[in-house]
Amino acid sequence: WRSRKGAPYSTLLPSDEVTINYRHGLPVITLMLPTRSERCQFTVKPVVTTVGAFLQDVQREDKGIESAEVFATDGSKVSDSTLMEVLLMNDFKLVINSTVYSVSPPAKDKLSSEHATEMEDIKSLVHRLFVALHLEDHQIRKERELLQKLDHLKEELLPLEQVKARIMDSADAKTSRLLWVGLALMSTQGGALAWLTWWVYSWDIMEPVTYFITYGSAVAFYAYFVLTKQDYIYPHAKDRQFLHYFYRKSKKQHFNVERYNKLRDDLAEAEESLRRLRQPLHLRLPIQEIKDKD
Repeated sequence: WRSRKGAPYSTLLPSDEVTINYRHGLPVITLMLPTRSERCQFTVKPVVTTVGAFLQDVQREDKGIESAEVFATDGSKVSDSTLMEVLLMNDFKLVINSTVYSVSPPAKDKLSSEHATEMEDIKSLVHRLFVALHLEDHQIRKERELLQKLDHLKEELLPLEQVKARIMDSADAKTSRLLWVGLALMSTQGGALAWLTWWVYSWDIMEPVTYFITYGSAVAFYAYFVLTKQDYIYPHAKDRQFLHYFYRKSKKQHFNVERYNKLRDDLAEAEESLRRLRQPLHLRLPIQEIKDKD
């Protein structure tokens, strides 16, 4: 039997130096502490305790132990994260300082299928009880966190909302002025064509002029479609012009539109999470506490 570095260990002791017995369903490992020269018992919880935790308990009990390791029978080292339940399924070697203990765990009677089913039912019941007892506290704590997050987001959004309102008013005013200017130009054009047709020239002269004006308008609308990939519909064109003025004004006033949108999305997400959380929460809270929240 050799160490990981290839050097042989000085002592190989029989398995009776380390004994394992089951007491109240838990394995009790009894071994001789090397420097204290006395036997000590260690009760482990197989499904919770790891090999590393067991070795640390042994070293804490005997300060003279410099190293403690566990190896499989083929010489491979057992990881410290391995559960004791897995380790106790097979024989293994316990190495304390330079002493090797050969350990053979006793065979544990397997649970019957009915008893195993009962144990699973008990575990499920304990889990449900734990959830029932702690779910309300968790929900109340989560609600407080969401309320604090909402207050923080609203504080950040307040100055941005004020700046946005001013920018939107300015962009809306410019868009409205543009619409009125367009109406004025169209009215002026119609009046000029009527004056040229009835008082200056005749319809025979003005007909080609109106044709080319109509054709020019069709070309302008088609150019709008080519540039924007949208039909020239008056509400859409108005919204597009409004956004143009809005972003240009935002750039001048250093208004971060992306940050504002991100805060609005976070606020909406927090409000939705709070709404979903309060549905089961109102079913579990005492009546007085619900009234206080309302």
